[in-house]
Amino acid sequence: MSAGGAPMPPTPNPAVSFPAPRVTLPVGPDILRTYSGAFVCLEILFGGLVWILVASSNVPLPLLQGWVMFVSVTAFFFSLLFLFVFLSGIVNRIDANWNFLDFGYHFVVFVFYFGAFLLEAAATSLHNLHCNVTLNVHPLLNNNQYNINVAATIFAFVTTACYGCSLALALRRWRP
Repeated sequence: MSAGGAPMPPTPNPAVSFPAPRVTLPVGPDILRTYSGAFVCLEILFGGLVWILVASSNVPLPLLQGWVMFVSVTAFFFSLLFLFVFLSGIVNRIDANWNFLDFGYHFVVFVFYFGAFLLEAAATSLHNLHCNVTLNVHPLLNNNQYNINVAATIFAFVTTACYGCSLALALRRWRP
């Protein structure tokens, strides 16, 4: 009994009670009805196209386009994982500040994808650069590779914009 006469509540056992996860996005298929869910689906779609297009260009500049491939493949799989975690409802079982994790993930991927977009644009701009290959001068990119790299650059920009929109939405949810 306390001094006021009312009994004191029992001390909670820290091994039994867990704080609720902090997430404001809906869980399950309802996430697909939100702007954030739609942007994640677009990130997966356009990021997969970037991956396919860069790989189909035979990667004539491995130093530049290797980073583009790494970013697009990694972001593709992590976005799939992110979407799966929300669709399956795992976010309700893991104690984390999901709003902050959403913001942090989209910030990092936005920065990396922006760099990948710039590198892909730089690789595409080298279309007229001529290389001396066994005394025959050839352009670095033939017309087919150039067209594929132009498409990859456009889709890399669109994917970067999708990650930027997701970042803005995540910032709005995370901000106190």
